[in-house]
Amino acid sequence: MEERLQKLLSGAGICSRRKAEELLSAGRVTVNGAAASLGDKADPDRDTILVDGVPLSGKETRTYIMLHKPRGFVTTLSDEKGRKTVAQLVADCPARVWPVGRLDMDSEGLLLLTDDGELTHRLTHPSHEIRKEYRVRVTGDVRQAIPVLSRPMVVDGESMTADSVEQTGAQSLTIVIHQGKNRQIRRMCAAAGLTVKRLIRVREGGLQLGELKSGCWRYLTAEELSTLK
Repeated sequence: MEERLQKLLSGAGICSRRKAEELLSAGRVTVNGAAASLGDKADPDRDTILVDGVPLSGKETRTYIMLHKPRGFVTTLSDEKGRKTVAQLVADCPARVWPVGRLDMDSEGLLLLTDDGELTHRLTHPSHEIRKEYRVRVTGDVRQAIPVLSRPMVVDGESMTADSVEQTGAQSLTIVIHQGKNRQIRRMCAAAGLTVKRLIRVREGGLQLGELKSGCWRYLTAEELSTLK
């Protein structure tokens, strides 16, 4: 059955859909000897699809891992500034995996990595509204900030909202969001008069960070994977 090439490439675990679009635009994908273009379709059972001259093959086994990202690592596979990356933390994983979504360099906690392009696209698409839970340690007047954080707000021209905000200690909060905008919790807290001192993601959808130690990773269980799919 014919499908768009970016879907075939991501489904084969070659890369994410976004990266597949870049490969197509760069002319690095051919179908039956001819350079393919963005939007082209092909049938992997009938057509010969090459990426940089290497045949595309169906990949039945995918890899899904959870990493407890420490502070000080950027959520990327390589960094032009020479900073430490999450790729270094999962270098002993036998599969080439990439991050699903982001955690900024100063944030910690649950980060999903996979070589499943279709799942990556689904989990990162805004329409799916995957809820993420964070434990936040702050300075400032928490009681005054909670009503502000609990209402929709506009920060730097962007609409932001929290699904729930709960005070869990004198200077700590649990915040759940689904939007995932850049540094969203830090920016919302700043707008409410708080300064974030520590930010840890402890849940994403049905996945719980649990007792996984900082800097370590593990494979997802079958049950965890079923909650994602």
